[in-house]
Amino acid sequence: MQTRRTALALLAAAAAFPARGQAAAEPISLARITNYIRSIRTAETTFTQLNADGTTSKGRLFIHRPNRVRFEYDPPEETLVLASAGQVAIFDGKSSEMPEEYPLRRTPLNLILGTNVDLRSEAMVVGHVSDGVSTTVVAQDPDHPEYGTIRLIFTDEPLTLRQWIVTDEYGNQTAVLLGDLVQGRQYPPSLFSIVSERNARQRR
Repeated sequence: MQTRRTALALLAAAAAFPARGQAAAEPISLARITNYIRSIRTAETTFTQLNADGTTSKGRLFIHRPNRVRFEYDPPEETLVLASAGQVAIFDGKSSEMPEEYPLRRTPLNLILGTNVDLRSEAMVVGHVSDGVSTTVVAQDPDHPEYGTIRLIFTDEPLTLRQWIVTDEYGNQTAVLLGDLVQGRQYPPSLFSIVSERNARQRR
């Protein structure tokens, strides 16, 4: 457990500061990163999640911009997280209770799922550095900085999102390390529908 907490702390620290001797490295421009995020319509990949309590989770991630995402967690968790229609819902696979729900706009992930992502917007980006290998962008909602931040880590040639670290309104950090993104696949609307998932579980 302590090893996992240490790994998460080191990961966050490495993303926050450039490596020694590489402070002068030029980061990937915010214009390029903005265009890259906007170009993602659908994508899927595997992920490894380092949780705030030091545990590790794995699963599969599906993205359908704008504003839709699906996290399928591997057993033994069997958790399902959906975002659509402006809401986030967390389904517990081991419980018959209805999902916990809250507005997507209250999560830092909303900053890259939104319709008109623009990291060049005033006060949105509060950190933009390179360590010579990757570029880190730290973003927040300029109108609601209390919602937390998202730290996005990119590599270049080709420009690729590799991981993000979300710091929530309570200061808890969750890091998500991504596998290779597969883009361009078609998904049925039901894959991201909170209502469809809720109804399906009620029929079981």
